[in-house]
Amino acid sequence: MPLPPAPAKRAALLNTEGLDTAPAKSRSTRKSAPRHEERVTEEHVHAKVRETAAAVPQDKHEVIPAYKGERKAAPARAVTPKKAKHTGPTKLFVLDTNVLMHDPMCLFRFEEHDVFLPMIVLEELDGHKKGMTEVARNARQTSRSLDALVASHNADIITGIKLDGTGHIEVGGRLFFQTEPLDFTLPSSLPQGKADNQILGVVEALRVKHAPREVVLVSKDINMRVKARALGLAAEDYQNDKTLEDGDLLYSGAMALPEDFWIKHAKSVESWQSGSNTYYRLSGPLVPDLHINQFVYYESAGEPSLYARVTEIRGNTVVLKTLKDFTHLKNAVWGVSTRNREQNFAMNLLTDPEIDFVTLTGTAGTGKTLMALAAGLTQVLDDRRYTEIIMTRATVSVGEDIGFLPGTEEEKMGPWMGALDDNLEVLAKTETNAGEWGRAATNDLIRSRIKIKSLNFMRGRTFLNKYLIIDEAQNLTPKQMKTLITRAGPGTKIVCMGNLAQIDTPYLTEGSSGLTYAVDRFKGWPHGGHITLARGERSRLADFASEVL
Repeated sequence: MPLPPAPAKRAALLNTEGLDTAPAKSRSTRKSAPRHEERVTEEHVHAKVRETAAAVPQDKHEVIPAYKGERKAAPARAVTPKKAKHTGPTKLFVLDTNVLMHDPMCLFRFEEHDVFLPMIVLEELDGHKKGMTEVARNARQTSRSLDALVASHNADIITGIKLDGTGHIEVGGRLFFQTEPLDFTLPSSLPQGKADNQILGVVEALRVKHAPREVVLVSKDINMRVKARALGLAAEDYQNDKTLEDGDLLYSGAMALPEDFWIKHAKSVESWQSGSNTYYRLSGPLVPDLHINQFVYYESAGEPSLYARVTEIRGNTVVLKTLKDFTHLKNAVWGVSTRNREQNFAMNLLTDPEIDFVTLTGTAGTGKTLMALAAGLTQVLDDRRYTEIIMTRATVSVGEDIGFLPGTEEEKMGPWMGALDDNLEVLAKTETNAGEWGRAATNDLIRSRIKIKSLNFMRGRTFLNKYLIIDEAQNLTPKQMKTLITRAGPGTKIVCMGNLAQIDTPYLTEGSSGLTYAVDRFKGWPHGGHITLARGERSRLADFASEVL
């Protein structure tokens, strides 16, 4: 990191306190001196500050003017290990059952505010604890967290349980259970025996009992929130599971360079050749906005174009590496050549052995599955970099479920892998006149190196030297995504693909999807890359339908 401009201001302020530092001379020296002399000057200034501080009597807590100036000049340098306490009144959040089953750690996500659990919520939680589904596991985890909190609380439970009792020191609120019947009146049109209406009644009773304190219902059920607002009750969605508030803010993996890029960086840029790639080292105001493995491009009619990837960032200096052009037929991967800029970026990530994790997002027909399979077949059969391709996907139906499927695990996954069959049909076509026998042999060879696995049996496995493709990853929760990615052993590459506009899993949105979570968390990792495919290449009909429907 470059040195901040604070030392010059310190020297000027210290001179007013009688220290032997000339402001004019100090400024003229800083303009012409090299960087090591700047560090010496700053150390001398700090020594003077310590000498002046030692001369101040211990019983007088005076602040040296230099530090006052420093705080005003660079407030971000102040050390703030803990978040500032909320000064306003704390809220009381009433949690719906679906919030606890969605995120078992939600009890510890409300900072200094208090949490209230109605008795009917505990009853519903108990009813969902059996089974091997994700919801059942979350219900059991929530029950264990509640048991640990109660066990750590020695006082009366009516006064509330401190939520920091199990090690979550960042939480300052308390947990309250419903220990007595609450009087409430709801419209006669709402059935009293329904669990949702009982929770609404508890919120209404607490609002009257704790007025003017704000009581808020937190629920993932949209209809529940609508009914609460219709009754004049405050209701909110659970926001902590969302990686981004707006899907448009998702990291795209590519950035267009400004039109005056070459004009501003022509004098400071360094370039050299290494193999078939050209490297550029440059510095400027653009560097703080870049990430490792992010693609940058410059396209202009009158000047040469640039397509490069960020390979190194040090301070205010960045190194760019030019890309391999997969749009040319001589660089085709398993007979597939890219058709646009973003596809070329994606193919550079898929074929780079130094990239272990690739995420691809885009609308229908942008070529995600085709490119991933083509790159996988080349690296498995030609380069022998991986032993086989493993493909899996979230089995979420678009319409009604068709029921149980007969056969083995791979046969049960067959109906879900129609996209795999369609793309293999394209990749299996050979330009040579191999005949019917040759095509059949090619198909058998490809099929022998591709395994189809179900997500239900992934826990506990370790994949060594495998090329793992996770299709339809937008339907995975962040926890499921973590389970899959942590299966990777040495030499394994994982490719996650999905369309965030086609989420079929209940309670998942663009902001809370596991694919969004992975893209945001792996942003800037030296061995991971992401690209958002912008243009469809399936057909003009599919492209038009994606835009207007």
